[in-house]
Amino acid sequence: MRDVVRIVPLGGLGEIGKNMTAVEYRGKLVVVDCGLAFPRDEMPGIDLVLPDVSYLLERRDDVLGFVVTHGHEDHFGALPFILKQVNAPVYGSRLTLAFAKSKLDEHGLIKSVAVNDVVEGRDVRLGPFLISFVAVSHSVPDALAVAIHTDHGAVVFTGDYKFDPTPIDGRVTDVDTLAELGRRGVLALLADSTNAEVPGSTASESVVGAALHRIFAEAEGRVILACFASHIHRVQQAVSIAAEHGRKFAVSGRSMQKNVNIARTLGYLDVPEGAMIKLSEIDEYRPEQLLILSTGSQGEPLSALSRMAWDDHPQVALDDGDTVVISARPIPGNEVSVMTTIDRLFKAGARVIYGEESGVHVSGHAAQDDMRRMLELLQPQYFIPVHGEYRHQHMHAELARGAGIGDERIFLLENGDVLELDAENAEVVDKVHTGMVFVDGFELGGEEGLVLRDRRKLAEDGILIAVVTIDGQTGASVARPELVARGFLHDDAREQELLDRAAGVLDGLLDTLAEERVTGQRLIKEDVRETLAELVYRETRQRPMIMPVVVEV
Repeated sequence: MRDVVRIVPLGGLGEIGKNMTAVEYRGKLVVVDCGLAFPRDEMPGIDLVLPDVSYLLERRDDVLGFVVTHGHEDHFGALPFILKQVNAPVYGSRLTLAFAKSKLDEHGLIKSVAVNDVVEGRDVRLGPFLISFVAVSHSVPDALAVAIHTDHGAVVFTGDYKFDPTPIDGRVTDVDTLAELGRRGVLALLADSTNAEVPGSTASESVVGAALHRIFAEAEGRVILACFASHIHRVQQAVSIAAEHGRKFAVSGRSMQKNVNIARTLGYLDVPEGAMIKLSEIDEYRPEQLLILSTGSQGEPLSALSRMAWDDHPQVALDDGDTVVISARPIPGNEVSVMTTIDRLFKAGARVIYGEESGVHVSGHAAQDDMRRMLELLQPQYFIPVHGEYRHQHMHAELARGAGIGDERIFLLENGDVLELDAENAEVVDKVHTGMVFVDGFELGGEEGLVLRDRRKLAEDGILIAVVTIDGQTGASVARPELVARGFLHDDAREQELLDRAAGVLDGLLDTLAEERVTGQRLIKEDVRETLAELVYRETRQRPMIMPVVVEV
């Protein structure tokens, strides 16, 4: 067996979310990130989307650990589900693991999983791997780039990053250490591609502060600010600037409350004395004295902000004098939900401030000039753009070509590709099974699961339920079939006419089946389904879900 490095992306390529990549060396595996994605509109009733880890299940005894780059759910949110199947130690920075441990605790895993804090500048040895960590700026504190060292050179994951010269916590991207990695030799660079379409350099997080000062000064009533619960830098700016303007703050939304408490306890969030009040206390203050931090920047239906927009929040009813600030950019796929929420907020009488042109949000991801700088610092032998949809990967590859990396050294991988590389050669040698696993409540199901297909069919074509009652011995019909239709006929009179005709057709079918001595429920259901499907399509040109119910007496 050749002494090579194998890189196997299991999620995060050609998509936003569920970032996960396995690195194999000398028969052992380290997995970088373990993220989830949120469901798209065509996934009715699905709560979360996870990467399919069939490949890891086959190699579970070889997995030495999961290394998490930072505390965003698209990089760590799948841990509670995956660790139930592949129990290996987890490594990450202090705040990242605090967020992760909160999730593990919810799933009853906190005592059964080994969780290990890491810091930049201190290496970790896992079998044949020596792993080092580099501080990077991002929209969540404590983000890390990860370098996995082998005899062929380092495999470097940038994680999500930007070059912020004035970060809120003073923790800048460690350019000197990145340059040193480049001098020592980087075998492969896997770099964040999210903003590959954005020219220039990403603005500093501190830019948002000027906009917030202006908003707090001008707002005549309450300010309600919605952002990601993990965006502790944004929360820090909001509470500090609110205090300067004489405003107390309260928190609405479970994840925001949890993350604010974690960050405050660990010292990542500095709250001025007496600035934080309970949400139940807001009526004790004048509107111009209040800031409410809220979840719901992505238009999530059950989030605090959405409940406010739909006048369904138990403690916050919007008033004409309220100013709502949506301090985030919609994740691809969430645009409709976000705009629907904004429409409702305007309708409720609030002043709504949103969009990057308003200055209330800057990205946490590197733009084109930053990406070029990362390539120049690390000078990788091979380059793999990751973390983005295909167009992002493609444009990142173009930037790499412009930086002097030849086509033969750039790999636009897909999830499941097995890239085998050493100091002399790199090629895609295999493809492993990947895909999506859906979380529906506490249940897991594959992307081709019947449940999701049924939900799509119900949403698109409606349902026809047919209840037939037969003699359990002879199979003869003992009552007229009962039919109920939902979601595929708009005319009540036409619907009743069709159902009456269908009942008559089923009566005839049951008589025929009784004569032929067909008494098995499965066979009767299939005949009822086929007969109704043919009749309904002939009469309506529609194909509703047909659900036969056979009652034996």
